[in-house]
Amino acid sequence: MAGDDRAAAPRSAVPARRRGFSPLLAAAALLLIVLFAGLGTWQVVRLQWKLDLIARVNARVHAAPAPAPPRARWAGITSASDEYRRVTLHGTYLYDLTTPVQALTEEGSGYWLLTPLCTADGSVVIVNRGFIPAEPGARTRYTPRHAAGDVCATARATAADVTGLLRTSERNGLFTRTNDPAANRWYTRDVAAVAAARGLGTAAVAPFFVDAGAHQNPPGSPDQPLGGLTVVNFPNSHLVYAITWYALALMVAGAWWWVASGRGQDDDDDERHD
Repeated sequence: MAGDDRAAAPRSAVPARRRGFSPLLAAAALLLIVLFAGLGTWQVVRLQWKLDLIARVNARVHAAPAPAPPRARWAGITSASDEYRRVTLHGTYLYDLTTPVQALTEEGSGYWLLTPLCTADGSVVIVNRGFIPAEPGARTRYTPRHAAGDVCATARATAADVTGLLRTSERNGLFTRTNDPAANRWYTRDVAAVAAARGLGTAAVAPFFVDAGAHQNPPGSPDQPLGGLTVVNFPNSHLVYAITWYALALMVAGAWWWVASGRGQDDDDDERHD
């Protein structure tokens, strides 16, 4: 019996402090829990922002069209307040100043045709008349041309009515090729750059462009590009991301509790003494 008591003594001599507990481990676990929970909360905030954005854009896209913002409102136009509003325009196209911008659409690869339109007050709005396929000569037949003087004063084309979506000027992104105006190679619909390349700087050029809807080209206009191809779609994976971050926070908390409670160590002791 004495021998049995001595043999059992080492197992019962467990320190008062859990052998699996470590202040450093606890600090690391707490840091990860706070980090993951914070990222999850940030995704919840982003989710609400995205839902609000989708609701606003849907309301604009399906609203009745209104006249495009006048010159007095141009300085206050932003993507948040005006993007995708349905607007109307009336004016005269400057077809010889059209700029082809590389595009990839549901119709395939090709070009957007951005054409300046002179309005009644003498200002210019760039209109994306639509899409043309990437066929031989599709880009090169729109040779770079630099206007001179008051471009609207000499416009002699048939007046056109346009209904479309207001779009804010695009900028080069991380994965977008840089525009090369000298070579007439365009990859973004940068209104300021197009206006400068086409010599529209002497005119009042709107800081936005308009994506024309379907069937907006006047009879006999060059190329008759296909309009109405604007994609209004906002990916929304924020809920999935939020659940993922919160799940990681719970996993770290559970793992830390398991170690800190000594359960993992107790299982090892049981295996050694069996």
